[in-house]
Amino acid sequence: MDFDRALEEKIEYTESCIDRYLPREEGFAKKLVQAMCYAMRAGGKRLRPLILSETYVLFGGTGEAAEPFMAALEMIHTHSLIHDDLPALDDDDQRRGQKATHVVFGEAMGILSGDALLNHAYETALHSFDLAGSAEEISRAAASLQILAAKTGIGGMLGGQSVDVDCGGNAADGAMLEEIYLKKTSALLEAAFMIGSVLAGAAPAETRAMEQVGRKVGLAFQIQDDILDVTGSEEELGKPLHSDEKNEKKTYVTLYGLQEAAGQVERLSKEALEILRGAGRNGESRDFLGELIRRLITRKK
Repeated sequence: MDFDRALEEKIEYTESCIDRYLPREEGFAKKLVQAMCYAMRAGGKRLRPLILSETYVLFGGTGEAAEPFMAALEMIHTHSLIHDDLPALDDDDQRRGQKATHVVFGEAMGILSGDALLNHAYETALHSFDLAGSAEEISRAAASLQILAAKTGIGGMLGGQSVDVDCGGNAADGAMLEEIYLKKTSALLEAAFMIGSVLAGAAPAETRAMEQVGRKVGLAFQIQDDILDVTGSEEELGKPLHSDEKNEKKTYVTLYGLQEAAGQVERLSKEALEILRGAGRNGESRDFLGELIRRLITRKK
């Protein structure tokens, strides 16, 4: 498998799915939509929808059932980035190599565009019912919507963000920091792996296993982000360096040091790959996901 070529093709497909579900820039709320689309079209790894799509194929899924959820998941992720950059939170002026949304459109529109993307994500996910052709497919879409809501809400991404804000970015200890990371970052990756498997008709035990893959990959991904904030370059990251230090936030690096943090990334990634090794029915998709996880370990941006 030519991974780089396959990745490029899959990202192009993912981008087309996302673009298809973006609202039109027209009407009295045109500026709001422009802010939403500005953030959505800023690029990024498209990691979550890509994983969702590939997990769907891994478990034998065919057709368009995954596409609304692919777009919805990236909208939810982008909503979180818009709000993370606001002055009340991380107060960052750059995102994905361009000016942050609130810098271009103003703080009020930054808040509203994030809210609108979160709501539009659910409007988009509901299109999955239009694509369902049987009672079983309707049931899978409903189960996937429940996962999306749970992993986004109080018990997931938003809950983790609230704990991070409440402690002022200074987790009391490693256990609290890990809980924040599992909610803020792992939750949406868990959703990607789970929704892809559910839509394809995977067994409950298989879906739970994929949730664990997402949990471990998400935690490793966030720890690697901490490492890059110290060791990366602003050009590669597309955002200011030492943002965590500026905001006096505790991270895996500040608590455990670079060496221990790097060791955790390696351990978690190996555990995720071990679970993935026996999963699904499509070997090509399994190999692709495995290589994708490996590259996340050594990424520079």
